[in-house]
Amino acid sequence: MRLDTYKKNLYIPFLKIVVDILAILLAICFSYWFRFYSPLVIYVPIAKGIIPPFISYLYFGLFLTAIYFLLFITSRAYDSRVYSIFSEEIPSILKVCLLGILLGMSAAFLYRGFSYSRAVFLLIYLNSQLFLLVTRFLFHRLKEKLTRQGFTIFNTLIIGSPDLVEKITTHLQKSKNHNFNILGYLSDRVLPGVTYPSLANLNDLETLLINSKPDAVIVGFDQRESYRIMDVIKSVEGKNIELYYVPDIRELVTSHYTAFDLQGLLLLKLKALSLSGWQGFLKYIFDIILSLLALIFSFPFLLGIAVLIKIGSKGPVFYKQERIGLDGKRFSIFKFRTMIADAEVKSGPVWASAGDPRVTTLGRFLRRTSLDELPQLFNVIRGDMSLIGPRPERPHFVQQFQQIIPKYAERHRVRSGITGWAQVNGLRGQSPIEERTIYDIYYIENWSLWFDLKIIILTFIAIIKGENAY
Repeated sequence: MRLDTYKKNLYIPFLKIVVDILAILLAICFSYWFRFYSPLVIYVPIAKGIIPPFISYLYFGLFLTAIYFLLFITSRAYDSRVYSIFSEEIPSILKVCLLGILLGMSAAFLYRGFSYSRAVFLLIYLNSQLFLLVTRFLFHRLKEKLTRQGFTIFNTLIIGSPDLVEKITTHLQKSKNHNFNILGYLSDRVLPGVTYPSLANLNDLETLLINSKPDAVIVGFDQRESYRIMDVIKSVEGKNIELYYVPDIRELVTSHYTAFDLQGLLLLKLKALSLSGWQGFLKYIFDIILSLLALIFSFPFLLGIAVLIKIGSKGPVFYKQERIGLDGKRFSIFKFRTMIADAEVKSGPVWASAGDPRVTTLGRFLRRTSLDELPQLFNVIRGDMSLIGPRPERPHFVQQFQQIIPKYAERHRVRSGITGWAQVNGLRGQSPIEERTIYDIYYIENWSLWFDLKIIILTFIAIIKGENAY
């Protein structure tokens, strides 16, 4: 890697640090103003009517900013490897804000020189999350522009089996969130569907590495050629080249495993009970509380949609359909009706497509914004569904998919969700069910409360974009 590349690698992490510090300080200043100078004081009066000096909160803000900064460093938020995307930042922000405010409040409690407002602490906690999420989102948009101008770009070779090379190049062409400048690929044959140049045969790898001087190599071999990975590793030994490996999806039994030492016998747990014990209980409580709050605050909005549907077309307001959920059991899912009444009488079970004539005018808006899914909050309260999880399918489609898609039945190990990891990654509508299944299984095997919060935030962003929603 060239010296100028090393220098450029420092610019974006430094910019990220500056953005974070400004976001935290602005959140603290805004929280102080909101508590003591906004209309909030009408509903929550200030104790003794005395507004505390801003300078005291500014000192606390500088102290809290240092705590947040150190916590972000420990979570590797400022590494020079800037391949992360906004969605990957969300859990880190949520964790740092929670732990940071707890540490800050503890220190403020021990400090006897000034009595801080607990309301301000709560506002700082909420606003720091909001400000950091917004500024990190803007930071990643700016990072994309800088990347296109040559910052943090790695000249990269793709090496591997023909099928995997095609998959890798197709993914990189679609994605905007990577730092790889593809010089070309090496495989056993020329691939007409790949736009990048075919540079050489795999046997000429060492010569090519000397001549092209890449910064990185992406490797992907299928099971039959996995032995060739060692040849690539040996070829990059002694060279300052980053090496990335893309596994053949067929060799992934699971994306998550745990090692156990049973009195000298090494066991690898490749599959565990999903969301059992405290995990399942925590997710259930999380679902119920958020669903009840969402129903309470959105009730006037739901009522308005119901009236518009009734006025706009003949038929019922709600649409009820049989789906397959947890443990393969059937349940009735609720949605706002977005199509004409009896839309599938002639066609039978079919997915909606772009420009589908069965969809009403209001229905197109509801589908694009996913507002037609809001009645499923009742499914969550009934215990049929979860807020987050694999989207449930109809029995007709489930029978087909289980026969042709590996591990499809794994999706039924947890409750189905209103939204999911696949949906926030753009896999909605008629996107390939094979890809959705991979994302759904990843979610099941890597669940955490932070993961659910991340998906909820990304869901709002996906709703604004409205992609692949027919």
